[in-house]
Amino acid sequence: MRPVAILACLLMLSAAGCGYHTAGSATHLPPDIGTIDVPIFQTDVVNYHTEVAFTDAVVRQLTGRTKDRVTESDRPRPADATLRGTILTEMYTPLTYNAQNGQSSSYLITITASVVLTDAAGKVLYRNDHFRFHSQYQETADLSSFVQEDSPAVQRMARDFAQSLVSDLLESF
Repeated sequence: MRPVAILACLLMLSAAGCGYHTAGSATHLPPDIGTIDVPIFQTDVVNYHTEVAFTDAVVRQLTGRTKDRVTESDRPRPADATLRGTILTEMYTPLTYNAQNGQSSSYLITITASVVLTDAAGKVLYRNDHFRFHSQYQETADLSSFVQEDSPAVQRMARDFAQSLVSDLLESF
């Protein structure tokens, strides 16, 4: 009977440390942070709405993974912390070419961003000046069924960026 009890205890202890947790319980932000403002990211690039996609994705990740109240704009009364981001570069590089017409058929998108989390007093809690993400997308050669793929590629990159950023943010404290 004793070996069964020991085995049951070991099983329960291993299950308790498996890493599963409820949404919002994995935060390692300082305990005095209860609200986080995430203003629309700034941009140094000319592409349309990349900063909006990245901001929305970060807000969704923070909302799902922390207990903090997350807002998407600067408020008159400062929040406990503010997460500001800037899209620094957005480059499209041709990867493959269509041999029949010489046009590019797939591209690599590379986006670099800078992100800073500050508390209400302006103290920097987190900073990464070189977040870099890559994504590949395919162009359609048939113009009658042409689908512009760069926007969905940026959406996918924004989601991946936000997951990585929030993980890094929560684990760095």
